[in-house]
Amino acid sequence: MSSFFKRSLLPLAVLACAPAVLPSIPFALADEGMWTMDHLPADLMKQRYGFTPTAAWTERVTKASARLALGCSASFVSADGLVMTNHHCANECLQQLSGKGKNYFQDGYSAKSPADEQRCPAMELNQLDSITDVTDRMQTALRGKDGAAYTTARQAEESAIEKECAKDDPKKWRCDVISLYHGGRTALYRYRRYQDVRMVMAPDQNAAFFGGDPDNFNFPRYDLDMAFMRVYENGKPAKVEAFLPFDAAGPKEGELVFTSGNPGSTEREVPLADLEFSRNVTVPFIIDNYSALDGALWQYSRESTAHHQEAQERVFGIENSLKVYRGRVDVLSDPKLLDAKAKNEASLRDWINADPKRKEAYGDPWAKNAQALAVKKRIFKPYVMLEGAFGIQGELFQYAKLLVRAANERQKPDAERLTAYHDARLPALEAELGSTAPVYPDLEKTELAFSLTKLRQVLGADDEMVKLVLGKAAPDDLAETLVKGTKLADPKVRLELWKGGADAIAASKDPMIVLARSIEPQTRALRKQMDDEVAAPSRQASEAMAKARFERDGVSSYPDATFTQRLSFGQVKGWDENGKAVPAFTYFSGLYDRATGSDPFKLTKPWLDAKTHVNMKTPYDFVTTNDIIGGNSGSPVIDSEGHAVGLIFDGNIHSLGGDFYYDETTNRAVAVDTAAIMEALKVVYKNQALANELSQGHL
Repeated sequence: MSSFFKRSLLPLAVLACAPAVLPSIPFALADEGMWTMDHLPADLMKQRYGFTPTAAWTERVTKASARLALGCSASFVSADGLVMTNHHCANECLQQLSGKGKNYFQDGYSAKSPADEQRCPAMELNQLDSITDVTDRMQTALRGKDGAAYTTARQAEESAIEKECAKDDPKKWRCDVISLYHGGRTALYRYRRYQDVRMVMAPDQNAAFFGGDPDNFNFPRYDLDMAFMRVYENGKPAKVEAFLPFDAAGPKEGELVFTSGNPGSTEREVPLADLEFSRNVTVPFIIDNYSALDGALWQYSRESTAHHQEAQERVFGIENSLKVYRGRVDVLSDPKLLDAKAKNEASLRDWINADPKRKEAYGDPWAKNAQALAVKKRIFKPYVMLEGAFGIQGELFQYAKLLVRAANERQKPDAERLTAYHDARLPALEAELGSTAPVYPDLEKTELAFSLTKLRQVLGADDEMVKLVLGKAAPDDLAETLVKGTKLADPKVRLELWKGGADAIAASKDPMIVLARSIEPQTRALRKQMDDEVAAPSRQASEAMAKARFERDGVSSYPDATFTQRLSFGQVKGWDENGKAVPAFTYFSGLYDRATGSDPFKLTKPWLDAKTHVNMKTPYDFVTTNDIIGGNSGSPVIDSEGHAVGLIFDGNIHSLGGDFYYDETTNRAVAVDTAAIMEALKVVYKNQALANELSQGHL
């Protein structure tokens, strides 16, 4: 390890006490903030709540928290690797473990002993080990670079940093170079990776998502949205030093609480022009696409019991996303948000232009960003339909695309590869290809045919890429041919192609590989154009704005979310809705009062049988002022002593604007109370062994 890394890989306990001089939002904004673990606002917490996090407290909370690579948060809650997260974060595993008359997604899961805990086929858990500031190193590498040269230099330096970080054991360590403050700061996050994650317990879907879509993003709530898994090492439950002791009493109203999770992304610092692009282009496109796909999968689910089970996790995710994006329509049209953003940018622009030296140093980042957005608008549809998230759908094609792209990238020097294909990240890709998760042929055909139809609708029948993909075939016929002819459902076949590299891919006659190989030059060109002509100048523009704010304001604040670990603080507190108080807690009594016997307010037999035995005064769900966003699902709610007192699973309807701003008066995080978890385990599900492990902190 170089001397640079020996100096920089400091313990988190040390970094947490380091002073931060970061941008733009003053301390007056109350409980707002998703703070990086190495720059916690100790003075603000002391000022508002009389609490100062010690180095030991910070390090234990950091190491006891975790991230599910698929996009959720989690936490260790026993010394024997027991992990707590949400049911909806475990949906994919539950569905993949189902079959042969079992529907764990719908009916729940319970292992009688560690020997019965089944391995999730496609689950990886990451535990944050260290944070390293590499800002100076990255800025030195990027100085004077633009466009393609900027992209090349960034990829090369990120590759070097990640390789140095993980070189001792890339299968054990995951290393990610993360841009914070839109380029104003760069950090290296090193994670301990666990790829043997097994299911321990999950309740039935009726309890985990009680109230369904009508209650989603609302409160009062009565959801037991929890799941417990365990990480293993060498075939045995992993021994972890840091975990969150379980407080079976839960929190009290007004109590200071924290969430330690991995919020996915926010746009609170992005320029106004980017918000307008989201409002006018991105959000309407996503809503249109998801609405159509939701309809197709709804019809598919009605065709048979098997189809319903195969599509249930996918439908759940799409419908949840639709509600989020529909909520953003009103937020992005709110004159208060747009006017405030416009005034903030005008003030910063005037400050830069008032001094010739500042004008020379920062230039006109808004003009640079506008040029990037003009390119983005021009290539948006072909990019998202061929290279981006709404491209050709289905697990099988995604495997093919990964194999083809990896074969091309792995031939290059590591420094010249796309970030996802650096040597330090290859173990994760290989694990993904080796997943034993089942592939459902009928579902594959439906999603593939849908996406091919949308490709033709969006780009037009005369588009050259549409002609290349479809040829003279109809979308349904091509989907049938591809799914029927491919062998990529077999992980052994995928791994053989992976190990065979470029020669194996070039020689393959698998129809999915042939399709992915045929469009790779064009999709890779789209990716390069997006990287060089959109991402690079946008990042440079945002970096200039961030640096200007640093110089002007000199105020500590938090960066936009990046799916990296953050701490938020707040209190257990309700809010006023149209002059009516919304209490902070719900109780078991309210659950039974709300139950109707029909979906989505239906309770299963264990709950009905337990009605006369549960303590109706036990708290069920509660709300807090903690600042959270998507990705925080599964985050623990922690008290000032470092005990788990709740489990985040949602926000209220006012939190849908949380991507863009935080309003303490109405924005609330929604959590399951640990008291409800213990009551349900003991009385409803009669899982005393798990309750004991939570109480004692070990098996």
